[in-house]
Amino acid sequence: MARLLIRNGRVISPADELDGQLDLLIEDGEIREIAPKLSGHAYETLDAGGQIVAPGFVDIHVHLREPGGEVSETLETGLRAAVAGGFTSVCPMPNTRPVNDNPELTSWLVRRSEELKLARVFPIAAVTMGSQGETLTDFAALVAAGAVGFSDDGRPVKTESLMKEALKKAKDLGVPIIDHCEVPELSAGGIINEGVYSKALGLRGIPNSAEDDCIARDIRIAAATGGRLHVAHLSTVGGVQMVREAKSRGLQVTCEVTPHHFSLTDDAVRRYGTHAKMNPPLRKTADVEAVVAGIQDGVVDAIVTDHAPHAAELKSRPIAEAPFGVIGLETSLALGLKQLVHSGKITLSQLIALMTSKPARIINKPVGRIQVGGVADLTLLDPDLEWTYRAADGYSKSHNSPFDGWEFRGAVTATIVGGRTVFRR
Repeated sequence: MARLLIRNGRVISPADELDGQLDLLIEDGEIREIAPKLSGHAYETLDAGGQIVAPGFVDIHVHLREPGGEVSETLETGLRAAVAGGFTSVCPMPNTRPVNDNPELTSWLVRRSEELKLARVFPIAAVTMGSQGETLTDFAALVAAGAVGFSDDGRPVKTESLMKEALKKAKDLGVPIIDHCEVPELSAGGIINEGVYSKALGLRGIPNSAEDDCIARDIRIAAATGGRLHVAHLSTVGGVQMVREAKSRGLQVTCEVTPHHFSLTDDAVRRYGTHAKMNPPLRKTADVEAVVAGIQDGVVDAIVTDHAPHAAELKSRPIAEAPFGVIGLETSLALGLKQLVHSGKITLSQLIALMTSKPARIINKPVGRIQVGGVADLTLLDPDLEWTYRAADGYSKSHNSPFDGWEFRGAVTATIVGGRTVFRR
């Protein structure tokens, strides 16, 4: 029997009310014992002295590009980047080529990830066939194949009638509709956030209203159907407030934010160029402050990376032609520590919850916790380790990050999936 004893670490698992010096005994991929001092034979002992032992991180919004976008990322390179960032479970979005709108592709993603033996993959399937906004996919068959939610990410669910039908069907299956909230008529041709910098650079802007109007529509339909709505990569003052109000009304509405949206404002495009081009765009200072406030008061349910790799030849195009998106799997923890924890805005326990049990709850998976009998997915981190991020040295196949060269305090030191150590710093 494969056994691993992790000793001397500070175990933090917010969902299990654990925070203290504890040892963990792992056997055959499960946590068998949790106690202050454990002894006995183990094939492997890992000394976690001076480190945090957290549940494995869960990222419910990534783009791994395969199939169809292997020039920028493959399942293997993306999952290597994931475990290097401490993620033991990830949810790839369906906007691959072809789109993940069928059970065969969903099943293949799960099988291929199991072969790679890195992070777990819980696919998000398309809401509509080809994400074209015309016909709903077969939700029941996709869930049976392993899908944990539905999204036409990269574009919103096209019409009110489709969103209503989707929320009803997803409700019956107990899964969320994850919407990329954007009104295409308001954002069409937009490159960066609408404001001072878009005008100065002569670039068409994307207004907050493009996001806000779609969020308002979706919340209205969620209220009417009782369905589970999850707002992807929330970025505006108005959006945060609408989700806050929806929650106060008891609606089944959750949301996520990204590290780049709580770390950077729209002036970053002047310094980082296409590496600061993403959708939704980096917003104004007031929007960043609203996102942070939403994190602090519990409006925000999850921190996700929206890891969006693009090959250098794609991001080297002029900003108006370059694709949206930045990588983020290997910098998420560091940015959370830098911008939120070390700055005193939230506690380390709150950050861990936003990266583990809370996102796991959205996809209804028994991960993101440390409990006897639970799966042994763990992330070890040193919150004070000083290091410099070099995108070219990362595990992702692409290097499109505005955080290249940033100095950080705090890093993942080991990642364990099903009792197997899949990454060591």
